[in-house]
Amino acid sequence: MTFPKLQSFQAAARWTDCYSAGWMARPVTRIQKYRSELHLNHATARTYSIVCLAGGAMTTRTFSSLQPGPGSGLEPSPLPPARWLADLRHRVGKCIMFGCSTAQVSEAAMVARALATEWRRLIAGSEGYLTGERRGLEGQKVVWGEMDSFAHVNNVVYARYAESSRVNWVNHIALHVDAAHSDQWLGLMQAQTVGLIMKSLTTEFKFPMTFPDAISVYHRLRVSPEANPKSTSLLLDCLVLSHSHKRIAARVYEDVSFYDYRTASKTQMPEFMREVLTDLWQQQLHEATLARIRIWELVAAVERLEKQTWDREEAVEDIGSVGT
Repeated sequence: MTFPKLQSFQAAARWTDCYSAGWMARPVTRIQKYRSELHLNHATARTYSIVCLAGGAMTTRTFSSLQPGPGSGLEPSPLPPARWLADLRHRVGKCIMFGCSTAQVSEAAMVARALATEWRRLIAGSEGYLTGERRGLEGQKVVWGEMDSFAHVNNVVYARYAESSRVNWVNHIALHVDAAHSDQWLGLMQAQTVGLIMKSLTTEFKFPMTFPDAISVYHRLRVSPEANPKSTSLLLDCLVLSHSHKRIAARVYEDVSFYDYRTASKTQMPEFMREVLTDLWQQQLHEATLARIRIWELVAAVERLEKQTWDREEAVEDIGSVGT
C-alpha cells in the first residue's frame, strides 16, 4: 500500500481514505452539529464510517470528526482540546457512577482501557509525532536530583530530555530506517564530517513536573524537507509528556544547523538525508490523521454511553438500595 504525497498537516485531513492495520475510514456526506461536553465552539461534525476488515468479517462503526465551520473549505480536522483525555475519563466515570447495565459497563471498560493504553500515541500522534520503536525517550524516570529549590524539575533539565530524545531519534533512523547510510547518520552525532549543532532552543513549559514521575519525549519535523531544499537548518519540534499527569509538560522548539567540521562552516542538508526525511514527513502526516480519527471514535463511544445512561429521557440515577 502506498500513500499519497502530502505537503502539510492541512493536506492530511483532505485525504479521506485512511488505511491502517486493516481499518478503512471514509467520510460520508451527512453533516451534523457536534454536541458534547467538550467546549468546541463554532465547529461542525463530520460523520465517519469505520469498516473493520480484520479476520474476513466486516463490521461498521460510526463516529464524529470535527471540521471547521461553513466556508472554510477542505481544512483539516482540528486538534482535540488540550484536556480531551481528562475530559473523557471524567465523562466515563460519570456514566458509571450514574448506573450502567452489563453491556454498558463493557462499553465503558473498552473506552477506559483504550484511554489508559493508547494515551501516549494519541496525544503525540494527533500532532504528527511518531511513537514507539525507540524513536525518542520513552518511560524515562524523573529522579529526585532533577528538582531544584522550588520543588519542581529544573528548567535546564528539559533541554537534556530533548537532547537525549533527539539523539535516539537519529539513532533510530540509522539503525532501523536507513541502514544503508547508517554510518553517515551516526556520524551526525560526532565532530568529524557533517554534524548537527544547536542554533537555538526555546522551551515552553506547561506545568511544573515533580518527583516521582516518568516522561516520554518525542521529536518531529516542523516543515517538509522539500519546502526549502537549500536550507542549512533542521527545524524540529519536541514534546515532553508526563506519565503521572498524562498530559504535555513542555514543548521544545529546536533549530539545528548542519555543520561541516572539515571546513568549519555551515552546509546544506546532506543528500542521503533528504529522501528519508521526506518519507518521514509523510509518515507524520499520516499518523496525525489516524490518531485524530481514533480520538473522535472514542469521543463518539462516550457520547453513546452518555445517551444510554444519564443523558437519556426519564433517566433515573441508580443510588442503590438499603436492606431491611
